[in-house]
Amino acid sequence: MKGIGNKNHFIETVQMKGLTISLIASADQTEIIHHRLEPNTRWALEPEEGWEALEYLIVVSGELKLSTNGGYEIYKTGDSFYRSPVKEHYVFQSIGKTEFLYVSSQPVFHRYSQISRDLMKLAISIEKKDGYTGDHCARISKLSMLVGEAMGLSSRQLLRLNMASFFHDIGKVKIPLDILLKPGKLTQEEWEVMKLHTTYGRQVLEETKLPLLISAGLVVEQHHERYDGKGYPLGLAKDEIEVEASIISVVDSYDAMTTDRSYQKGRSKEEAILEINSCRGTMYNPIIVDTFNAVQHTL
Repeated sequence: MKGIGNKNHFIETVQMKGLTISLIASADQTEIIHHRLEPNTRWALEPEEGWEALEYLIVVSGELKLSTNGGYEIYKTGDSFYRSPVKEHYVFQSIGKTEFLYVSSQPVFHRYSQISRDLMKLAISIEKKDGYTGDHCARISKLSMLVGEAMGLSSRQLLRLNMASFFHDIGKVKIPLDILLKPGKLTQEEWEVMKLHTTYGRQVLEETKLPLLISAGLVVEQHHERYDGKGYPLGLAKDEIEVEASIISVVDSYDAMTTDRSYQKGRSKEEAILEINSCRGTMYNPIIVDTFNAVQHTL
């Protein structure tokens, strides 16, 4: 693998949060793609209708942890994994900085990289406009995955949670700036417009035509629903709400309360946890609040 880190060997490189992917070679529908993951970054394979590709990866450096129904498996340098075709959801997590080569017998690089790059830019631009001082989306994703893993969600659910948590506010791109950036309290009419960002978020992800993001869009639309049915946009309650959306609801509230924003200082961790617990069973799913409490020492 000598020289693998030299960008001159790559046809094209795309950088995203915690992940750099580089197309090394492409011929006869087959692609070889180099992946560089920062610590605790997740990467996944998912089944797709009509997709019959051989998909193979080999770890070049570092380690990957693969979540399984019975726990997890560790893939170290030199270890490989393949499926032909992929029939289940597989979520890998880097342990420390990790690099691997991914080979697919059907081209995937440009299909996913351009859409992912565009959505990433949108999410980060919204994060800044909304008053956050940095990495709000990445924090939501990290904390959501901690809760989801502690709850024992399936690989499919974890993959959808990972995407939906990062892009939960993507719909704010369609909210007029005079409402999104208004420093004071919104009028009732303005608040009704603001609430549309959840449905807009689903629509933005559906427009990608990518099955994973379409599925994540359903979660994004529901992340402001409440356990007692008083949320929006659909007024769903209890188990009518996707579990991934209920997780994001708790985590997003915690991060909003504890983060310094451009116009206010965040509360302490202890104050935020007390507030979340006071809304257990009304705003928030009790099981998710209990799980959040169990993992909060890692925050």
